[in-house]
Amino acid sequence: MVFWAGALFVGLAAALFALMASHADHSFTQLADQYPWLPFVITPLGLMLISWLTRRFFPGASGSGIPQTIAALRLKNKSAVLSFRIAIGKLLLTVMGLFCGASIGREGPTVHIGASIMYSLRHFANFPAFYYRHGLIAAGGAAGVAAAFNTPLAGIVFALEEISRSFEQRTNGIILTAVIFAGMTAMAIHGNYNYFGISSTVFELDFSLVLSIILCGIVGGVLGGLFSQSLISGSRWIHPWLVKYPLRIAFIIGLLLACIGVLSEHKSFGTGYESAYAIVTGSSDFDPMFPVYKFVATLGSYLTGIPGGIFAPSLATGAGIGHNLAHWIPLAPMSFMVLIGMVAYFSGVIQAPITAMVIVLEMTANQNMIFPLMITALIGSGTSSLVCPRSLYQVLAESFWDKEEIQEEQLKSGSKE
Repeated sequence: MVFWAGALFVGLAAALFALMASHADHSFTQLADQYPWLPFVITPLGLMLISWLTRRFFPGASGSGIPQTIAALRLKNKSAVLSFRIAIGKLLLTVMGLFCGASIGREGPTVHIGASIMYSLRHFANFPAFYYRHGLIAAGGAAGVAAAFNTPLAGIVFALEEISRSFEQRTNGIILTAVIFAGMTAMAIHGNYNYFGISSTVFELDFSLVLSIILCGIVGGVLGGLFSQSLISGSRWIHPWLVKYPLRIAFIIGLLLACIGVLSEHKSFGTGYESAYAIVTGSSDFDPMFPVYKFVATLGSYLTGIPGGIFAPSLATGAGIGHNLAHWIPLAPMSFMVLIGMVAYFSGVIQAPITAMVIVLEMTANQNMIFPLMITALIGSGTSSLVCPRSLYQVLAESFWDKEEIQEEQLKSGSKE
């Protein structure tokens, strides 16, 4: 009963998070449209405030949250990255980030929130040791993905492919149960919806379509790998500066985001959901610079260290890449190249091809696209590894493991003295 209640609570938290995030995103866009100068004030000052709150009251809540969830499986002190306090901070600060115009998503933070809630259940029931060390964390992350996107299969695949990176029979049951309870709870609040609507794109084996799959897979994968490698290298380069001058860094990047937002006509702000939806449904005007703006804005937002994910912004960037390729090299229908461009770039960023394929498939409810999405995701992930040899989330997770090892060595050296 404790476990079921926890899964229900994850679904409620994900649904509340989605409503708050959507309201914050829309509110900022409306204010920016009404007062064009506002982003130059609210974005840099808002990011400074969020950076200060994160470091002062919610350490462990920074960034996407998926690296923390992965790292928690190996950390001895899991409470440093998973707790109710961190879950609350993650939700509130991500919403604040969207209200300030940061190019962030709520899906990674929802994974972190789900894992934090489920891991905290150990205080209320006597679970077997393996469950609270591994099973509850993976189940919480899976429930978070399922509830955030209304994609239950993607939640299960994500837990196996990206979080635990193994097929563990002892945890399959609780992962499935958590996804069911959390997903059904979120569905009861939001209704049974498709994130990007229903796509009617049809795939028939044709030489030009095969060429478009290869083209989008390579281009999207390379650009996705470039984003991941830029984020990894940028995080390492900026870390010493971020430790010394976190507020200054947040302010400077906030000004940069405001400039990009004005150049993009405010399309680079927020999650990018509306822009991606317009591209997927074919109601968007051609803007070759949109994926460039979104790429840079998402990278800058993450480097500030504020809470926020990269799932939704990456999907929006991928949709823009597919849109551009369809305009410049019309090998296939626009709707077809937009979908495979989205999955190619997203697979290149996270280097988890099965998760990327299933998420886009469930978001668009188009079973006809199974094989094109599978092939594109495989090509995208493979080409991405040539640019970024290691998985983004795994590299970021290692920073938490290294930090714990450094702290242990300092304690040992202190005790010897």
